[in-house]
Amino acid sequence: MTLTAHQPSMWELAPEPGLGPLAGRLRRRPLTRGAWVDHLAGWVQGSDLVLETLLHDVDWRAERRTMYDGEVDVPRLLRWYGPHEPLPHPVLTEAREQLTRYYAAELREPFVTAGMCLYRDGKDSVAWHGDTNGRSSRVDTMVAIVSFGAPRPLCLRPRGGGTSLRFPVGHGDLIVMGGSCQRSWEHSIPKTARPVGPRVSVQFRPAGVS
Repeated sequence: MTLTAHQPSMWELAPEPGLGPLAGRLRRRPLTRGAWVDHLAGWVQGSDLVLETLLHDVDWRAERRTMYDGEVDVPRLLRWYGPHEPLPHPVLTEAREQLTRYYAAELREPFVTAGMCLYRDGKDSVAWHGDTNGRSSRVDTMVAIVSFGAPRPLCLRPRGGGTSLRFPVGHGDLIVMGGSCQRSWEHSIPKTARPVGPRVSVQFRPAGVS
């Protein structure tokens, strides 16, 4: 696996990875049709160490998918962690537990799975979509994303058309899509011609949401 070299941030002073508080720091942006997005920059401190673990210790998998009349490579590498599978770094387990506690009153169930995507460079991307293969096609839910590595924008637009939004998602940032977001809005990570390093997206979901 060839990656653009990751350059650790000179501003990363935390010797060990850890999480900051959520209460009072998350900022919610209401969208239309009952959807919303929460955003918190720099939630994970010492995130360089987490990124190094994710890049080198995860058994990333390349996949192919049927499109039109043939198969194409999925433009990113993937790894899915089920409910009882140990996560590759303890700070991710802590993040999932903290998110479950923080959103307990709204979500009323735990985050249990962790899907991971490795965007190796600017050529890797994900097309417009909503996570609607499970219960999120029928009911409100949440998908919490923690990002490590090179900043890449998360774009959102109303399903069926409308003005798109761009959320700059950087190293150690948290973004949570909630309410009806998965079925009433779509999101994407666009390609970029700029030289960018690798980015890992860790997506925490409740059971039955994919």
